[in-house]
Amino acid sequence: MSLTMYQASVPVFVRSMTNLQAILEKGAKYAEAKKVEPSVLINARLAPDMFPLSRQVQAVSDSAKGAGARLADIEVPSMPDTETTFPELHARLQKTIDFLNTIKPEQIDGSEDRAIVLKMRTREAHFKGRQYLFDFVYPNFFFHVATAYAILRHNGADVGKMDFLGSI
Repeated sequence: MSLTMYQASVPVFVRSMTNLQAILEKGAKYAEAKKVEPSVLINARLAPDMFPLSRQVQAVSDSAKGAGARLADIEVPSMPDTETTFPELHARLQKTIDFLNTIKPEQIDGSEDRAIVLKMRTREAHFKGRQYLFDFVYPNFFFHVATAYAILRHNGADVGKMDFLGSI
C-alpha cells in the first residue's frame, strides 16, 4: 500500500504537537522547581533575531493547521497569537490537534497535485500539494518544533531527544 497524503500529514503533525505539549509541560515543571518565572522561558530565544518560545509554538500550530486546511481545500482557522503562558501554549496546540482531527483522510488524499497558493508577506508562493507538504511545510514545521525544544533545553529544562521523538 502506498503512503497517502493524509498519512503523511495529519498524523505526523498530531504526533509532533503531542510531543511538544509534553516538552512544554517539562518546561513548566522546570520553571516551578527552579523558581524561574515562567515568562522568562516563554520569552526566551536562541538568538536575538529569532522568535521566542511562544512564537515558535504558534508557528508550529500555524504550519500544521495551514497545511491540513490547504491540503483539504478548506478554510484555515484563525487563531490570534496571544498565548503568554505554558497552559495557553498547550491549549493552542490542543486546539490545532482538535482541528486536524476533524479532517477526514478523503479530504486530503489525492491532493498531491492540488494547486496551493500561499500568500506571504511580500509575495505569493505557488505549489502543488506534494511539493507544498514535503518541501515547504515539513521543513518549516520541524524547524519550529526543534527550536521550541532547543529553547527549553538551552535554558535547563530536563528534555532530551526521546522527548522530541516521543514513544516509538
